[in-house]
Amino acid sequence: MNRRNEKQLIVGLDIGTSKVLVVVGEVQPGEPIEVIGIGSHITRGLKRGAVVDIESTMHSIRSAVEEAELMAGCEIRAVHASISGSHLETLNSHGTAAIRDHEVSATDIEAVLDAASAVAIPADRKLLYKEPQEYRIDGQDGIRRPVGMSGVRLEANVHLVTGAASAVQNLAKCIERCGIQVDALIPAAIASARAVLTDDERELGVCLVDIGAGTTDIAIFAQGAIRHTRALPVGGDQVTNDIAFGIHTPTSNAEEIKIKYACALPQMASTEETVQVPSVGDRPPRRLARQALAQCVHDRYEEIFEMVQDELRRSALDNLISAGVVLTGGSVPMEGALELAEEVFHKMVRIGRPQLQGGKAEAVCGVTHSVAVGLVLHGMRSEATVSGSGVDRAIDRLRAWLNKNF
Repeated sequence: MNRRNEKQLIVGLDIGTSKVLVVVGEVQPGEPIEVIGIGSHITRGLKRGAVVDIESTMHSIRSAVEEAELMAGCEIRAVHASISGSHLETLNSHGTAAIRDHEVSATDIEAVLDAASAVAIPADRKLLYKEPQEYRIDGQDGIRRPVGMSGVRLEANVHLVTGAASAVQNLAKCIERCGIQVDALIPAAIASARAVLTDDERELGVCLVDIGAGTTDIAIFAQGAIRHTRALPVGGDQVTNDIAFGIHTPTSNAEEIKIKYACALPQMASTEETVQVPSVGDRPPRRLARQALAQCVHDRYEEIFEMVQDELRRSALDNLISAGVVLTGGSVPMEGALELAEEVFHKMVRIGRPQLQGGKAEAVCGVTHSVAVGLVLHGMRSEATVSGSGVDRAIDRLRAWLNKNF
């Protein structure tokens, strides 16, 4: 564990297709987390969330980490890192365990979660993440915090996420070769959701859509729990490629044009507006109607939102998301994207940003930082859970010793 002046540090490492982001959070007992360091570096070592160039990815990670270390004044030894890609698969499982001493303890929780996780997973896949949805004690369901409750039989519904073993190993290898320990690999959608969703949205049902450069990550919540996750192999890079091919301009210029002039709804662009477009090779630049550019962008964004809509229908959860859709990620700040999403989903849509206070929080309140901030928040929650479980296990051992000897 990283420490600076005996304070606990938690580091989120978001390894995206276009950029690596590092956020260092400092935690003190009884106080909200404070951001003390931020680092970023572009990367070309990933494609649609998967590592395709280990050396390039390592260089990006090392550069971003060094920048964050310099700002935070600490050495980063361990991180909670994100993972994405279409290789991720999700399933909901059920487990049962006997309650020892007729009162639910942290040990019983671990036992029932392990039972739910003991599903047949192919040798080429790895269990990445598990999160309880709800518990049942002796037939009474809808229980969320069972510790301390009396009963004989404990059951749990658990959300599991698995990934291709090779993709997981390659990503972990890139981090570990930089001399950094991987505390956990968290699906990007789940990390992002932790940073931008409210408790009310989770209760009412909500679909989080994180549109990055290479992937679009989806997390669906209902009745306060995660129900479905998915990573689609499409994102902002496809928009850039569409512009490059559609208006015949180099990819680097297409990215710049997308950021400065693109719009997801053609009707938002005036018929008189034009954009100067660099040509390929030594040809002179041209003028292009902004509406033509907007049409090119509109088609791809509409496709992305329709793919999310199809995933919602496949999950059979589309009628349970009363709180609508929350958009976040680096490809969301596009004029007209919010309005187009409302047209496609026929639901309420908002832009989700991390909500932190103090320290350098203002520097990480943008949609591009949702995953990195969520990883820090997840790490903080995990540390608290581990600490609490350790105390509970010590109490369990003491109780067993007392019962045996007295």
